[in-house]
Amino acid sequence: MSASALFILDLKGKVLISRNYMGNMDMNEIDYFMPFLIKREEEAEMTPLITHGSSHFLWIKHSNLYLVAMTKKNANAALVYSFLYRIVQVFQEYFKELEEESIRDNFVTVYELMDEVMDFGFPQTTDSKILQEYITQQGHKLEVGAVRPPATVTNAVSWRSEGIKYRKNEVFMDVIESVNLLVNATGSVLRSEIVGCIKLKVILSGMPELRLGLNDKVLFEITGRDKSKTVELEDVKFHQCVRLSRFQNDRTISFIPPDGESELMSYRLNTMVKPIIWIESVIEKFSHSRVEIKVKARSQFKSRLTANNVSILVPVPSDADSPKFKTSTGSAKWVPEKSVVQWNIKSFPGGKEYLMRAHFGLPSVESDELDAKKPIIVNFEIPYFTVSGIQVRYLKIIEKSGYQALPWVRYITQSGDYQLRTN
Repeated sequence: MSASALFILDLKGKVLISRNYMGNMDMNEIDYFMPFLIKREEEAEMTPLITHGSSHFLWIKHSNLYLVAMTKKNANAALVYSFLYRIVQVFQEYFKELEEESIRDNFVTVYELMDEVMDFGFPQTTDSKILQEYITQQGHKLEVGAVRPPATVTNAVSWRSEGIKYRKNEVFMDVIESVNLLVNATGSVLRSEIVGCIKLKVILSGMPELRLGLNDKVLFEITGRDKSKTVELEDVKFHQCVRLSRFQNDRTISFIPPDGESELMSYRLNTMVKPIIWIESVIEKFSHSRVEIKVKARSQFKSRLTANNVSILVPVPSDADSPKFKTSTGSAKWVPEKSVVQWNIKSFPGGKEYLMRAHFGLPSVESDELDAKKPIIVNFEIPYFTVSGIQVRYLKIIEKSGYQALPWVRYITQSGDYQLRTN
């Protein structure tokens, strides 16, 4: 059992809308929630669960709202919190922003959604694509004879409707990896990880089954193949459409995909990544009247690859003025509100090295501003490349009508939290 009742409150604790799912609780109990929360705040004992008698309030705060689930003692707390965050996502997909105003402006739709996402305390349909088939922001428009739930609600494949038809059948798959990196002033890598995801855009008729093969280290060990070019994935999370039992048995990623766009899976690798773009910087201060910054950027990947839209943010003293720049490529500009020089390089091929010089005037008053040094931040995107070496070996599309479909696969590596500390 999950939630007995669900409330959406404003910041003062006033109930904007509520839904009683089980009828086994006094809805006036919610009046105790805000006084308890204020008391906990004053005592610096903030907890995500508040108890009053046999009633439990499990709550999250989003924007200027509190979403509160009220339950009896035998509730699954992890399920309740997962449900609360999921309905926030549903509301955001409907109304763009979830806040007090969007609740008031869409009162009927919110109540209809609350009615559909849970039934007698058990979570039901929480996929906004499916909900949008029969709950619109214009309200119900049901014709005579059409008063029936969509096939997805009664179907075993709840994330995909039956009867989908396209003239041209295609699947677009994006393998996107973000590199998180922290390098200290001596050039040692302090933190290094890759966070990846595989995104789908499915334009397929009927109820196709897809099978995805990756260069997965565990799979190659099972089958006894050469595992020199394999990837060991950690923290793998799948969309609900993936058959987990098959993956656990033989590492096959088999699924009937949702229509349109979705995230099939995410993964993480705690691995030592060689810095993709290496930065060296030297800051020279001249008699407290001017400062000169020299920055060298080097791309440490293969020459056949190119990093696009590279931006290098170099910190400068907050009291600097009168900037002058010289770059061997790209353009530099001063962003005074962030106290940085932003060096933009639209196209940065592998194996290249570029230079940028920045000259600033400083007030005559001595400042120790430079002592509290901020790191250099680098943003970039490299198409046709994954830093982990993950590869899609095959993507099979099987549908009973036997149509031919084209799978398209793209690889992209981009910067995540990519920082290099300066001397």
